[in-house]
Amino acid sequence: MKFIAEIDIMPLKALLDPQGKAVSGSMKNVGLPEITNVRIGKHITLEIEATSEVEASKKVDKACSEILCNQIMEAYNFKIKSA
Repeated sequence: MKFIAEIDIMPLKALLDPQGKAVSGSMKNVGLPEITNVRIGKHITLEIEATSEVEASKKVDKACSEILCNQIMEAYNFKIKSA
């Protein structure tokens, strides 16, 4: 079976997010001062061939923990659905 994973990778809350901080500061310049604390991360989609959703989830978790996410600075979560 084929599955699709939607993965979100975000900087850890304890760490400074310079890109998010710059965007937060720019919100005032475009007339949106009520928008604050912007955090910017990555969104990744991928297809997995697996026999079950559990197997697909294990493969995505391995891809995230070993390749896609630097767990020292980032956290990830994902959702799996049938393709």
